[in-house]
Amino acid sequence: MRALGDRRRRTRAECGELMPSLNQAVSPAGDFAVIVDDIHKSFGDVHALQGVSFTAARASVLGILGPNGAGKTTTVKILSTLLRPDSGSAVVAGHDVLRDPAGVRRSIMMTGQYAALDENLSGRENLELFGRLMGLTKSAARKRADILLEEFDLVSAGRRAVRHYSGGMRRRVDIACGLVVRPEVVFLDEPTTGLDPRSRQGVWDLVTALKSQGITVLLTTQYLEEADVLSDNIIVIDKGTVIAEGTADELKAKTGGSYCEVVPLDPKQLRIAASALGDLVPGRVLSEIDGGDRLSIPAPEGAATLTEALRRLDSAGIELADIALRRPSLDDVFLSITGHSGGHA
Repeated sequence: MRALGDRRRRTRAECGELMPSLNQAVSPAGDFAVIVDDIHKSFGDVHALQGVSFTAARASVLGILGPNGAGKTTTVKILSTLLRPDSGSAVVAGHDVLRDPAGVRRSIMMTGQYAALDENLSGRENLELFGRLMGLTKSAARKRADILLEEFDLVSAGRRAVRHYSGGMRRRVDIACGLVVRPEVVFLDEPTTGLDPRSRQGVWDLVTALKSQGITVLLTTQYLEEADVLSDNIIVIDKGTVIAEGTADELKAKTGGSYCEVVPLDPKQLRIAASALGDLVPGRVLSEIDGGDRLSIPAPEGAATLTEALRRLDSAGIELADIALRRPSLDDVFLSITGHSGGHA
C-alpha cells in the first residue's frame, strides 16, 4: 500500500503542471472568463441571435436557460468557435473568438448530453487517447489517466470497455477526457440528461469541484433545479435575446414574494375558496378553477397571511387536502418570463 501511495504521489507531481487535483482549490482571478457583446447570428431569414450580451466571472458557474430554439446552442457554438457571429464580439479566456479561435480552442472543454467516447475502448484507453491527441507523450498520457481515473472514482472500471458502463460512468469519463489538459472554461450542454438521480448528483459534485479549481463553467440544462443549485448567475435567452439575468434568488424576487397555495379536498369548492380569500389580498387571488385543483394568493405577510387564510377557509366550511406557504421556484420564474414551463428549457 505504501508503494502504491508513493507511486500516486509521484504521478501527481510529474503531471501537476497539467491540472490540479479536483480536491485542490485555486484562488480565482477577479475578472471575466467570458465576455459577450451584442452578438448577432442569422441563418437565412431566421434570426437566431439578436444582440446577445453577457459576462461570466472566472471560477463561477453560469446557467444558460431558455426554451427550445431560443438561441442557447447557437450561443455556445459561437463561444466555442464552431460558428462565426455575423456581428458583435466575444472573448473567451482572454482570446477573441474571431481573431484568435485557436487560442479559444486551447482554453476550453466541451461536453454534450451524449458522451463522445469510443465504446470499444476502455475508460483508461479513452483517457490515454485524448492525452495523446492533446500532445502528451505516451508516458505523460498514461500518468494523467491514472490521476483522472482516481479523481473521478473510475479506477475499478478503468480497464472495462466503455460500452459496459452505466450512463453516469460514461458521463464521468466524457468529462474527464476534456480535463486531460486543464481548461479555463468548460461548456456543459445538458450534462445530466438521461441520468438517474444518483449519477446526476455525481455530475453536480464534479461541477462544484471544477469551480473550486478556478475553472469557469457555462451550463445549459433542461433541469431548472440543476441551474438553481449549481449556478452563481443565470441568463435566460428567448427569441435570440437575453431577457433576464441575475442570481437565482434575484430572479425569484423579481417574480414575486412568497405565496399561499390552497388545495381543497373537493375541487368543486375552488370557487367558494376563491370567494372566501378574495379580499385577503385584494384583487390578487390566482385560481386554477377550470380543470385545476388549487389556487394561490400572494403572502406579503408570510405566516400571518397563511394563518388568516386558514381561518377564513375554516369559517367557509372548506376541507383542505393541502395548504402551504411557498416561495417562487425557478420554474415559476421561467414560466413568468418566457411563457414556457421548465420542461422545455
